[in-house]
Amino acid sequence: MSAEPERLVVGRVSGVYGVKGFVRVFSETEPRDAIAGFPRLWMQRGGDWQSIEVEDGRAHGRGVVLKFRGTDDREAAHGLIGCTLAVERDWLPPLEEGEFYWADLQGLDVETVDGTPLGRIESFMQTGANDVMVVRGEREHLVPWIRGRYVLEVDLDARRVRVDWDPDF
Repeated sequence: MSAEPERLVVGRVSGVYGVKGFVRVFSETEPRDAIAGFPRLWMQRGGDWQSIEVEDGRAHGRGVVLKFRGTDDREAAHGLIGCTLAVERDWLPPLEEGEFYWADLQGLDVETVDGTPLGRIESFMQTGANDVMVVRGEREHLVPWIRGRYVLEVDLDARRVRVDWDPDF
């Protein structure tokens, strides 16, 4: 029996678009419309994952619309609202030295330069200026992801991020 592929969530179906089976997608990719570049996605429906072919897709306003093979009308598209979309980790392009996918950083321990633990990376937020780590420990810390200024070291092997951050802030 083969192992399940490692899937990374890249978005979710948030609504329908038009009458020809397109859906609106909240994309977690960067850039946002990169999700439309995958020929296949994994879709979670009712707890089960199924592979689904992307027939068409594009940026639309501040969001993305996708058309999946076999979803040919508004009613079929409506049934997909709320479904989670994912890609296999192997489908992602390789990164340059010093670059990371958010999924690789979530769950890492965060500590200050003097070794004071702040908690674990729970998630990331995009702001207009820069990304922000949401670190949960005894309290929540919102640390800007600015390499060299606040984020000093990322050690994936040790599962640790070292930051220049006041623990009381």
